[in-house]
Amino acid sequence: MNGCTNMNLKNKDFLKIIDYSSQEINYLIDLAIEYKNKKNKRIPHREFEEYNVALIFEKSSTRTRCSFEVAAHDLGMGSTYIDSHNSHLGLKESIEDTAKVLAGIYDGICYRGFGQEIIEEIAKHATVPVWNGLTDQAHPTQILADLMTMKEKFGRLQGLKIVYLGDARFNIGNSLLVGAAKMGMDFTVAAPKDFFQKQQLIKKCKKIAEQTGAKISFEENVKKAVIDADVLYTDVWVSMGEPEELWTPRIEQLAHCQVNQELINLADPDAIFMHCLPAFHDLKTATAREINLKIGIQEMEVTDQVFRSKQSLVFKQAENRMHTIKAIMAATINKY
Repeated sequence: MNGCTNMNLKNKDFLKIIDYSSQEINYLIDLAIEYKNKKNKRIPHREFEEYNVALIFEKSSTRTRCSFEVAAHDLGMGSTYIDSHNSHLGLKESIEDTAKVLAGIYDGICYRGFGQEIIEEIAKHATVPVWNGLTDQAHPTQILADLMTMKEKFGRLQGLKIVYLGDARFNIGNSLLVGAAKMGMDFTVAAPKDFFQKQQLIKKCKKIAEQTGAKISFEENVKKAVIDADVLYTDVWVSMGEPEELWTPRIEQLAHCQVNQELINLADPDAIFMHCLPAFHDLKTATAREINLKIGIQEMEVTDQVFRSKQSLVFKQAENRMHTIKAIMAATINKY
């Protein structure tokens, strides 16, 4: 189906972007674009009838769950959603035992939850491919969709200038840094230095960049960072799961990183805005209203003006989650 006919990823886990080569990432993106074209033309592609996948979600989700379930359905697979209320993972049954049981029943396993060590343990003992739907340290399915969205817009990834604004220390910032390094992009983190990624990861990515031609930089001057950028990317700064005493100081520290029209105007005229969602850009959510009551802000990491602008590709980005997840499952399931 895909132009890279010699690419064999069968039974390969998808745990971190760093585990995949530039060629393999490009293969998955191109495969996702082919599946998207088929989906849009309503061309059936139920290539995996009689296959089944397990979706373990210790953290709830909208986009990731829907993407996996629809992708599985389109490919002809059955799917079983397992949340924290009906799973004994690590409680009554060890991770090792659970992985072995599920691998005997299912043809692939998605895990969305907490520590990266949990999904690594599942993958160690499962005999079927394991896919990372999100951990605290990595979100590779999101980044693959991000790269697909950029490639659709610009026709390439090599040399694109992407600026990540805000707290880059967690799963999105980590995975986006790796993805940019792998694909030869010009990647800048724009934030106070306390919000940069860990040095160990930065060193790994700079070594990758030596091979791919990527450029990696860190800039505290946000206005300087976004000049002529092709992509401005951000994520939420606080979450409802964090202690409230962290909200105010973090928001104050990152206030100048807000993606607003002034920053957009400094970027390339054809620049796009991206966000992995959900976003705090108005007061139409309970979370936003609670933060507003405590701190008084009506927008946080991005203004409503930018979020709703023609340069914002956030909803195409969200849709592409399903297409790239479909490509990951189809490429890695060991089809007999």
